[in-house]
Amino acid sequence: MSAQTILLVEDDPDIRDGVRILLAGEGYHILEAENGARALEVFGPEVDLVILDVMMPGMSGLRVCEELRKSSTVPILFLTAKSQESDKLLGLTAGGDDYLPKPFSFAELSARVKALLRRYCVYQGKAQAGVRVEEQMLCAGGVRLALDYNRVWVDGQAVDLTDTEYKILRLLMQNPRQIFPVQALYEKVWNEPYFYVSNGTVMVHIRNLRVKIEKDPQNPKRVCTVWGKGYHFGGGEGEDV
Repeated sequence: MSAQTILLVEDDPDIRDGVRILLAGEGYHILEAENGARALEVFGPEVDLVILDVMMPGMSGLRVCEELRKSSTVPILFLTAKSQESDKLLGLTAGGDDYLPKPFSFAELSARVKALLRRYCVYQGKAQAGVRVEEQMLCAGGVRLALDYNRVWVDGQAVDLTDTEYKILRLLMQNPRQIFPVQALYEKVWNEPYFYVSNGTVMVHIRNLRVKIEKDPQNPKRVCTVWGKGYHFGGGEGEDV
């Protein structure tokens, strides 16, 4: 199995060198970029994860993320000196999958990298031999979702979801009658312990998902809210409760 490829985008050469050396020591293939413009030049289909500094001269990490999201669902881990919840939500709104404030320990960085790569590569996995194509799909309420890879169609049109958005939709569609409280949804999708501040993270991803799959995101019929309880897949038929 070939080494997984990580694109590291960081304008501070000391941080970039340190992260490169540590991740390369764990067997990853590292591509580097010192600014946003260079990151867009270096990025290619072989990249499995982007580690992206937010505060860079010229093109910010948020802008780079927005540009990458136009053509790719690769997981993006933001690195930033900012740690306020509003800054975190801004990064997630731009299309990021996770957020790690500086200074950070290498153990924490390594754990987040492994978690994002594990989730991404699981959903990139090849379909099992002998399984019919229709058995690899979930279809409901005008939404068609491939179980083997991050591919989704809404009313016959392909839509681009981030890895996290795909995981949320996949979980809800696989359990259409189940209401998922925020804590349960977070722990199943992010595979991390839930804290109260995680509410905002879930809400941002739900909002972004609705923008992509709902005819009217302000009046969702597919990813529905049951107030005080959680979220469920409505299949396009039910009203928000």
